[in-house]
Amino acid sequence: MNVKIITLSIVAISAIVAGFILFSGGNPPNGQVENNVSVVDGKQIITINAKGGYFPKTTNAKAGIATAIKVDTQGTFDCSSAITIPALGYRNNLPPSGETLIDVPPQNAGTTLRGLCSMGMYSFAITFN
Repeated sequence: MNVKIITLSIVAISAIVAGFILFSGGNPPNGQVENNVSVVDGKQIITINAKGGYFPKTTNAKAGIATAIKVDTQGTFDCSSAITIPALGYRNNLPPSGETLIDVPPQNAGTTLRGLCSMGMYSFAITFN
């Protein structure tokens, strides 16, 4: 009987971990994703994925240039679909699937912009250097 309980526990834990990875977009737990910052026609584009949180959780960006945060959603129906960036006075409900561009004026070196969901459960930070 103990073997059945242990086996069921292992299966349940595996299913929970697999579900987290699937619904978080497969990003690593620390939220670090390479290459989410690009420059197009002189404008810095920072891509943040919103579904079950924001990924990556931390981003390093270049200070002093015009920037846009591109928030991608794909079947997002959780609280990460309601985004707030207090320093910009930005608050918006994102579409369940699509891209939303948020214009950011040039930031000084050392500035960190923080974004969070409507409930304050999920957040991300962009540090400008």
